[in-house]
Amino acid sequence: MEIEKQYIDLYNEARQMINEHSADALNAVREKAFKDFRQSGFPTKKLERYKYTDVRQLFAPNYGLNLQRLDIPVARYDAFKCDVPNLSTSLYMVVNDQFCSKRLPKEELNDGIIVDSLRNAASEKPELVAKYYSRIADTGKDGITAFNTMLAQDGVFIYVPRNVKAERTIQVVNILRSDVDLMVNRRVLIILEEGAEATMLFCDDTADDRNFLTTQVIEAYVADNASLELNCLEETHKKNVRVSNVYIEQQRNSRVNHNVITLHNGITRNKLDLVFRGEGSECFCNGCVIADNSQHVDNNTVIEHAVGHCVSNQLYKYVLDDNAVGAFAGLIYVAKDAQKTLSHEVNQNLCASKTARMYTQPMLEIYADDVQCNHGSTVGQLNDAALFYMQQRGISKKEAKLLLQFAFIGEVIDKMEIAPLREHLHHLVEKRFRGELSKCECCKLCR
Repeated sequence: MEIEKQYIDLYNEARQMINEHSADALNAVREKAFKDFRQSGFPTKKLERYKYTDVRQLFAPNYGLNLQRLDIPVARYDAFKCDVPNLSTSLYMVVNDQFCSKRLPKEELNDGIIVDSLRNAASEKPELVAKYYSRIADTGKDGITAFNTMLAQDGVFIYVPRNVKAERTIQVVNILRSDVDLMVNRRVLIILEEGAEATMLFCDDTADDRNFLTTQVIEAYVADNASLELNCLEETHKKNVRVSNVYIEQQRNSRVNHNVITLHNGITRNKLDLVFRGEGSECFCNGCVIADNSQHVDNNTVIEHAVGHCVSNQLYKYVLDDNAVGAFAGLIYVAKDAQKTLSHEVNQNLCASKTARMYTQPMLEIYADDVQCNHGSTVGQLNDAALFYMQQRGISKKEAKLLLQFAFIGEVIDKMEIAPLREHLHHLVEKRFRGELSKCECCKLCR
């Protein structure tokens, strides 16, 4: 437990400081999270859900933490602008794990929608935050979630009232900045009341060439007849480690479209736990991974059909080159009373080099007898016949390879509902395959 001990000792020494720079609703569950972490520690590869990534060793290096909430001296909204052409968004920024309150676009929000610092929201609306915070992100079941809950002091709070539709896409840019190696522990709490609708875009970027480790826990509550599209895009760098746990709870007749795209990274571990609590709900969970060099991307999902008459769809695609490593494990769990369940899970992978490695494990666990569930996975290389056919028509082998990879991954991007975002991602993916995309084109911080 030596790796864990440094963080246990840190918490014991800095407990008062951590609480003073946070809010009561976050502090209320902190001690339980600390107890759970002290008991479980970081997950090891012996655990089924973590067997493809040695998460514990990721926390061994010595990282700094900004527990005193020191401000980062940068004109954030002036320096950073993450544009999606032809898409009007309400733009917010989180620098490391601090929500930036300067020049918030509140005038762009309608009918009681709130996008704010989680710390501020917990102070101004303590009952609302306390009702939902850390309810589905169970610290007793996951060591990373316990660790994050133990140390997180701020994050993003998004609330959409009953029967309100967010007119603009809510865009949150998470930018990593530091002069030293830094650990960031960030929380996101999303609440959609009955009949609410919202589209969100989370972008992860790095501005400095330092070693970063980010833990992130997202909790999203989608009430009856509500609709949420949550898009998560990572464009960081090879020194970045990202461990993200997403928890989604859906009530009756709700709809969720969750898309996770990894274009640039070092080591990424994404976990999705989605549970249906009300009948008539549906979800579409899609993943797109492009990795080369020695990048590592691990997506792990559990879709729990706790009630009947719900529909889940999953499509994850990887393109791996050089010595990149990919992993996908997806479990569809159908409870005894969850009759009339429809579920479809597909993981397709392309290894563009002989040294790339892909681990895939789609799973079904079904206790109901009136269901339609199927799953499958493939791992292959580029089709030699297709390459030859394209070369015979004057296309170079390199260009033919790029076109085939682009067409393969494009199916996931086309699942996104926002047309301008789809077009932008097609552009980014093409540039990524051509090796032309390493920094955001429109960010003054990253250039």
